[in-house]
Amino acid sequence: MTSSPQIPHNLQKAQRLANTMDSAFRIPGIGYRIGLDGIIGLIPGIGDVITVAIAARIVHLGHKMGMSKALISKMLRNIVLDFLLGAVPLVGDVADFFFKANKRNVKAMEKWWLSQNEQDIRSNTSAQLDEWEQSQRT
Repeated sequence: MTSSPQIPHNLQKAQRLANTMDSAFRIPGIGYRIGLDGIIGLIPGIGDVITVAIAARIVHLGHKMGMSKALISKMLRNIVLDFLLGAVPLVGDVADFFFKANKRNVKAMEKWWLSQNEQDIRSNTSAQLDEWEQSQRT
């Protein structure tokens, strides 16, 4: 049986960070998920700087995985847009709860990783299916 590619540790770290920052808590009654990004962003001045630093960590993890400069640039644009939205008094604080740049960036990382490992994943899936079919015949 072939070995399936393992999800890289850096991608797992990025997923955990994005979940913490964008969707860690469920709002009772409506079920919408928010994260620390919107809460930290409420701190005047320093809040948005902290959230940008954390978002930059996710981009750094993507860079360490070997993502292309074009994808890294797209991720940085998401961070800049999130920062600019958050900088608008009151409206920006609300926008921080809806524009989830970290989740968008991790989704881009996941798609990139899947595209890089597509053949191995297909081969592994096919081998496991063949193995299962063989076990069903006996």
